[in-house]
Amino acid sequence: MTFDDLLPRVSVTLVRRGVPVLGEREARLLEAIERVHSLKEAARETGISYRTAWGSIQVLQRALGRPVVESRAGGPGGGVSTLTDDCRQLLQVYRGMRQRLEDELARQGATVSL
Repeated sequence: MTFDDLLPRVSVTLVRRGVPVLGEREARLLEAIERVHSLKEAARETGISYRTAWGSIQVLQRALGRPVVESRAGGPGGGVSTLTDDCRQLLQVYRGMRQRLEDELARQGATVSL
């Protein structure tokens, strides 16, 4: 029996010293921070609670030993959060790795058969 409509998907998680630090949820959060310049708005946009989003950023920063988000306190227009250059590079590596794996699956023509 073959299920032509079932396709394999790649789930990539970057782990450092046994701690998962960057997966799809975190990547989407980081991309949203870069786009909207606010952790609070990025969390809302990605459907993650602010507390969970902040916790994910802290885990990533502790694992890497450096900041991944730079924040500037608000004034009349509010605060601004952006990714560090290191974080942008890490996100690019993550996305590239995931894309290469998905491309390889597609190249293999993988389908699910029983």
